[in-house]
Amino acid sequence: MLKQQLQLKLQQKLSPAQIQVIKMLEVPTLELEERIRQELEENPALEEGAEADSETDELDELSLDDGGNNDDIDFDEYIADDDIPDYKLKANNTSKEDKHEDIPFSVGMTFHEFLVDQVGLLQLSEKDRLLTEYVIGNIDDEGYLRRTPEAMVDDIVFQSGVQTTDEEMRRIINLVRQFDPTGVGASCLQECLLLQLERKDQTVSVKLAKRLLAEYFEEFSKKHYDKILRGLDMDDAMLKKVMNEIIHLNPKPGNAWSGNILEKSMATIVPDFILENDENQLTVSLNSSNVPELRVNSTYNEMFQDYAGNKQNQSKEMKDAVMFVKQKIDSARWFIDAIKQRQQTLLTTMMAIVDFQREFFIEGDDTYLKPMILKDIADRTGYDISTISRVSNSKYIQTEFGIFPVKYFFSESMTNDVGEEVSTREIKQILIQCIENEDKNKPITDETLAAVLKTKGYIIARRTVAKYREQLNIPVARMRREI
Repeated sequence: MLKQQLQLKLQQKLSPAQIQVIKMLEVPTLELEERIRQELEENPALEEGAEADSETDELDELSLDDGGNNDDIDFDEYIADDDIPDYKLKANNTSKEDKHEDIPFSVGMTFHEFLVDQVGLLQLSEKDRLLTEYVIGNIDDEGYLRRTPEAMVDDIVFQSGVQTTDEEMRRIINLVRQFDPTGVGASCLQECLLLQLERKDQTVSVKLAKRLLAEYFEEFSKKHYDKILRGLDMDDAMLKKVMNEIIHLNPKPGNAWSGNILEKSMATIVPDFILENDENQLTVSLNSSNVPELRVNSTYNEMFQDYAGNKQNQSKEMKDAVMFVKQKIDSARWFIDAIKQRQQTLLTTMMAIVDFQREFFIEGDDTYLKPMILKDIADRTGYDISTISRVSNSKYIQTEFGIFPVKYFFSESMTNDVGEEVSTREIKQILIQCIENEDKNKPITDETLAAVLKTKGYIIARRTVAKYREQLNIPVARMRREI
């Protein structure tokens, strides 16, 4: 039985251009450059170069509807269809004569390659060599072997078919622990430090350091120096020598190796914004030095016009060609628009932040930072809070005082004793100064820090001080104590 009914449904649909913009907002400059290079390789309709001012959107002007032919192509139907074969979405515009030369890029020897290289210096049987390389493969980037011999014995049987015993695996592990860098292959920090002390000249302080780590490691990690002094029957001067031996050891021997140059280069910070100050006139610009201008390939535009103008007796292959060209041109235009909108959104947001924190960008002092949250900038720009969050995430600005993450300028507010709103960053700066100037033999406790802040007009509870200290990655007073 048929019946009519009214149904109200709320749906939100994003256009391809909107999705592109959302993705573009999140990526920093380095990733954007890579994203553009990838798009240039995948889309033949996109090329580098500035678009001519006189260029019009020919796709919007062209009409493929002749009003009477049922064989005309409905492009919206094709574009919206999720069942388009993959081969129609890929470009294959290379010939057999094209040369494909890979440019080698030397990244040096990795940590694990360095360990394997030392295996060749030993006279080992084939089985021992396989076991040694297997153990090295289980060492993490910090130089630790966090797997038990029993677990590795079981795994190597299934992976390589090598039969071995727990005792034989322990012998191989001890062999690897003799490799460089010193301390490699340890199962924990305590063992790593002890392995390094074994390689040193066995002076009195080194022997005491070994006893300290072996017998009082928990007290050492918690800095209970009084218990160590009583247990090892030493004075403060000797304890200072022993601690000096330990603190010069490497807790992560894998990091001591040069490592992968390519991985190290990834840590380089490239600012997304550049701030210039000309007699208190602040100017914000985007760092687009390596971001090329983009345009739609004119050859593809002409090709589309030719295809569209020749609608008589079009075969299925011709229709597929028209759809392919239209799809690539649309994709190129969406990408170009997304880049332009990204630049506009980033610039508008950063200008609003600079205007809000104008005194800081002129003076460069953290005490000039005002309390600022995402909503403050969203209200000024008219953008959604989520957009401001995407803009500020993983972005940096270069100023005359250094390079800062954009999130650095956002902070909560609190009210001081005279009713003024101040930034929590100002309070954190005072905490840093107090801790830097403290007596390391008797570090300042959180309760004392709260009292110091109170004298400066900031009424803050001890637990709030502890929260700010943890946000600054500063340990508790007992862990800051030095001999």
